[in-house]
Amino acid sequence: MISSLTNNEFALLGLIMEREMHGYEMERLIDERGMRNWTEVGFSSIYFVLRRLEKQGLVVSRLEQAPGRGPARRIYAPTDPGRAAYKDGLVRALSVPQRPYPLFLQGLAALPSMPPKQAALCLDRYIEGLDARLEEFAGREGPEIPFHVQAMFSHSRCLIEAEREWVRALKRTLEAAHAKKRRRNARHSRIQP
Repeated sequence: MISSLTNNEFALLGLIMEREMHGYEMERLIDERGMRNWTEVGFSSIYFVLRRLEKQGLVVSRLEQAPGRGPARRIYAPTDPGRAAYKDGLVRALSVPQRPYPLFLQGLAALPSMPPKQAALCLDRYIEGLDARLEEFAGREGPEIPFHVQAMFSHSRCLIEAEREWVRALKRTLEAAHAKKRRRNARHSRIQP
C-alpha cells in the first residue's frame, strides 16, 4: 500500500474517483475548475502521474475507441487500493493542517538586507500578482458549479484576499518605519557640528 499520495496524485485520483475518464478530459476539468490555483499539476505531467498511479496499482486503464474516427483513448478507473489510498488521503487532507513553505517567507526573513524603497516596490508587485490571481476566480461561481468546487474557490479567494491585506499592512509599516528613520537621521545631522 502507498503511504501517502503526492498533491498531483491526489488531484488526479480525485478526478478519477468522480468517474472514469481519459487524460484530456482530466485536463479540461483541471482548467475549468481552476485547479492550478491549488495544485501544481501541469498538462505535460498528467500522463506521467497517471502511469505512476497505474504502476502503484491505484488505477487501471483500458483503451476505448473514441466516437467517430478519432484515435482510441486510454480510460482510467480507480482500483480498490486506489479507493483506499484516496480515502486515506482525503481524511488526511481535511483533518491535518499542512505547513506551506512559500518563497515569500524566505523573502521576509531576508527583508533587512534590502533597501526599504526597493522592498516597497517588490511588495507592490506582489500585491499586483495577488490581484491577478483573484481575477482568475471571476466568473467561476454559479449553481452549475459543484458545491465542493465552489468551496475550493471560496477558500482560495479568502486566503488571497487576507494575504493581500496583510502585505498592504506590511508595506505601510515598512514605509512608516523608513520615514521615521529618515526623520531621525535628519535630526541627528542637524544636531552634529
